[in-house]
Amino acid sequence: MPTRSLAPLLPPPAPLHYPFLMTKPALILSALLAAVLLVPSLISAQSPAPTPPMGWNSWDSYGLTVDEEQFKANATVLASIQQYGWKYAVIDEGWYMANPAGHTLEERNYLWDANGLLIPVPARFPDAANGAGFKPLADWLHARGLKFGVHIVRGIPRQVVAANLPIAGSGFHAVDAADTTSPCPWDEGNWGIKDNAAGQAYYDSMIRLYANWGLDFLKVDCISDHPYRPTEIRQIAEAIRKSGRPIVLSLSPGPTQLEHAAEVAKYAQMWRITNDHWDAWAFAHSTPDGYPFGLKGDFDMLAKWYPYVGPGNWPDADMLPEGWLGPSPGMDPARQSRLTHDEQRTEFTLWAVTRSPLILGTNLTRLDDFTRSLLTNQSALFIDQYATYSRPVDPSALGPGYENARVWRASIGQPGERGYAEYFAFFNLADNPVTLRANWQQLGLDGRKHAARNVWDDSTAKESKDISVTLPPHGSALYQVQ
Repeated sequence: MPTRSLAPLLPPPAPLHYPFLMTKPALILSALLAAVLLVPSLISAQSPAPTPPMGWNSWDSYGLTVDEEQFKANATVLASIQQYGWKYAVIDEGWYMANPAGHTLEERNYLWDANGLLIPVPARFPDAANGAGFKPLADWLHARGLKFGVHIVRGIPRQVVAANLPIAGSGFHAVDAADTTSPCPWDEGNWGIKDNAAGQAYYDSMIRLYANWGLDFLKVDCISDHPYRPTEIRQIAEAIRKSGRPIVLSLSPGPTQLEHAAEVAKYAQMWRITNDHWDAWAFAHSTPDGYPFGLKGDFDMLAKWYPYVGPGNWPDADMLPEGWLGPSPGMDPARQSRLTHDEQRTEFTLWAVTRSPLILGTNLTRLDDFTRSLLTNQSALFIDQYATYSRPVDPSALGPGYENARVWRASIGQPGERGYAEYFAFFNLADNPVTLRANWQQLGLDGRKHAARNVWDDSTAKESKDISVTLPPHGSALYQVQ
């Protein structure tokens, strides 16, 4: 949730010892905000992403095809739920293609300016006419309290290099910047960028133009794995710094390798830890690098990355392919998400408790009641945004029955402080129902009795020294414990 909204919602001075037992959402929100305000490092202005970015991306529902009318329709719905923290509206790949349905580079017909920088096609984005670029659209979003993002593939368009166009603000030309030995292996549009002054000048000119539009979020593809391009990551980060505008840098696709963790964290705020995540528990046929990536695999990937989670650095499990995916999703025909309701709740719970960025893939104009219930659950969202502790529980400490289960623990605030809250998420990875039992001491708390509120259905279990959870196949439960 944006930090500017915290002050008007300050909690009353009286301590709230058991916020999870209160039935009014405003009181729960008040107590959780109290904990947030006790953690100033998490809301520092030093990073453009002090908390995991939350928003919507066009890819899962529109692929290459989204136009201005469709984008604004989804952003309008996003603005209606921004009080929950949803704020980034991102146009994914293809906004510079006159014919995104084309099968070749020539048929897709990229549009660029006189300096070889990709610009939006006015036939698809009318507000971009007369050289306005995306500035009118960004202004429209900003007026509604939202932030604007776009996707690019790293590098420079091959046709720009063939024409050897000049690089704005420099004496260089496109051939000076292009690295023809490093194309994207799965996208024929661009050459890579050399690690030289010309290459830096090209990225400087690109980010300067996009920052002038009002850009707040930049997703860069074909850069964090297959291949990993640290020189271009540094160049883009430097160009953002020079622009003077706080722009979130998101690196894609994954899996980013753990040995690169320190480097990507130095330059980016988000980086993908898997290949493209789509709507299945598991895919029978995936490429060697994990495309497409199913939900079951995310448990182990997120567990590997938890030590690297912190203010300004968010390992990214990818977008949430929930609800309606259409009319033209980035993979397969239009459809209702193939994840069951139990699996969608598991996915949302896992992303929240591990503090992954929350980027929606659903078509918001067809938002169903179930999906809306996930997007507006204050407790789950507050864990994602403000947890001060988040990590998996060692299954060896829990005894038998957890062979196909996972438990994740998170907390907001510090013990004894106002608004302090503990959370435990239980996940069933098996294809059959399971009952999981544990005492609180096994889970890392003291041995006394504790009460637990189910975050999803708001039911409360009486105080006890242990907990028993029955879960459906691929199901989950999230408890707030006091």
